[in-house]
Amino acid sequence: MDADARARLEAQIRARFDAHDFGAAATTAIRGYGPELYGFLIGLASDEQVAGEAFAMFCAELWRDLPRFRWESSFRTWAYTLARHQLYRASRERGKRRRELTPSEAPEVAALVAEVRTTTQQHLRTETKDAFSELRAQLEPDDQILLVLRVDKDMEWRDVARVLGGDKPAAALERDAAALRKRFERVKQRLRALAREAGLME
Repeated sequence: MDADARARLEAQIRARFDAHDFGAAATTAIRGYGPELYGFLIGLASDEQVAGEAFAMFCAELWRDLPRFRWESSFRTWAYTLARHQLYRASRERGKRRRELTPSEAPEVAALVAEVRTTTQQHLRTETKDAFSELRAQLEPDDQILLVLRVDKDMEWRDVARVLGGDKPAAALERDAAALRKRFERVKQRLRALAREAGLME
């Protein structure tokens, strides 16, 4: 999704939110951002079952918490933060019973989750993992997230800092963003070293 498409989607979600039609706002968000978020979770989890559980938990949490969203960041940034937290929770609580949304709370959410998971899995199976993807898998999990958010998802540094570090005052976010830029350079150096070891670079 390019920047113009994201801007249109953000505007659609905000319009439904401002009209207090939170169900429609959540549906629009899950349909619009769901595929990239589910792909993000699969890439981080390296396990479709855990990623699927995390995505279902993310959708349920989004549905419940959307009315409390304060729009201090883009909706997309907030969604990535929420998805990342749910992945950690799914990994930590695997096998435990979790409260799911009941049909009366959100009758369409289960169908949306299934729709997004099916279409995203089909898309991912058509993609070929290149050698650099394999190299990135050797990095620390937080470094992989940093690369995904900055390179693959084209997030601004302030938004990357918010996803990785949570909701903080502006000055703290700026400090975190500066630290992440330095860390990003170290991660790139590490990737180059791995590529040379693998014979992909001279």
